[in-house]
Amino acid sequence: MNLKDQKYAQFHLCREMMDTVETLRLFDPADADFIVESVRRTGRLLFSGEGSSRILPSKNAIRKAMRWGLPFIMHTEGSHQACEYDLSHYTVLLDSNSGRTKETLTLAKQLKAAGHKDFFGVTANPDTPLEEVCIKTNVLGCGWEEAVAATKSVAEQAILFESVVWKLAGKDIAAALKTLPELVEKALTLEIPAEVVEWARKAKTIYFAGMNDGVAEELTLKTNEITRRKSDFLEGTYALHGPEEVMEDGDVVFVVAPVESEYAKYKTVFEGAGVHAVAIDTKPTPFPQTIVVPDAGDLQAYVNLCAGWNILVEIASADGINLDKPARARKVGNEA
Repeated sequence: MNLKDQKYAQFHLCREMMDTVETLRLFDPADADFIVESVRRTGRLLFSGEGSSRILPSKNAIRKAMRWGLPFIMHTEGSHQACEYDLSHYTVLLDSNSGRTKETLTLAKQLKAAGHKDFFGVTANPDTPLEEVCIKTNVLGCGWEEAVAATKSVAEQAILFESVVWKLAGKDIAAALKTLPELVEKALTLEIPAEVVEWARKAKTIYFAGMNDGVAEELTLKTNEITRRKSDFLEGTYALHGPEEVMEDGDVVFVVAPVESEYAKYKTVFEGAGVHAVAIDTKPTPFPQTIVVPDAGDLQAYVNLCAGWNILVEIASADGINLDKPARARKVGNEA
């Protein structure tokens, strides 16, 4: 993806993806302080929201907290299911770009009616219904997106949630953030092999496999929104345990950071199913194609995500799709 080329620059979506670089550069980790203070007091955190506002931001943060062995209890759930839970002892973080998502507002109003004192909002807009209900709300610095598919807001939501985890762990995310914008930009502008694009164009289903940290799952959703193609998320090594039965010859599987000890099994399963396998990793792999991305250490999720966006834009562009005008999908607050 290259914004010097009108092929990409004409679309809000591509410009907003590239805006992620500056969004991360300008992010202030202190924005997470009021959430951290609450979680230290309650010891528990529930992330809620719908779609892209929840998938990567919450699951990336939870995986990080578990890997680092933090003593705090963290969960994520969609708003309606969270309404069934006793959240009286939890800090609740409610994420909605528009600040008007119906399901999220339902949970927020329920918490308010119960007299809850530790529920907070995250939006991309000021003065929203969610902000009116929540105890306190963080308004993202990235601004409102014109494209239906959320991109830069997802990255800022995720880094906000991740900042909570780093601060709870006593780690300095500000230092780690210094190199991230440059690495993200490299991932967004990588040249995607024409063979990979052609495989995806001919596939009936595009699969994304990877750990339950939201990256592969979010890219699965973006496949629908950006390429208008069927997709499926295969968590962890789930791709090796049954889905080959329904995979069709010519389908493509993008594996985000494949598990090295499973390389041989990936080869056997994918070749047996007649599917094309593409790895997204920081190093070459035995897969037929590997999109080699920069190594961002503890912040690798953002680089992998942006490489995935880059791939999807190339697929959609090759098909001549209007990236800003889905036929059916609509964003709350941007329905026209």
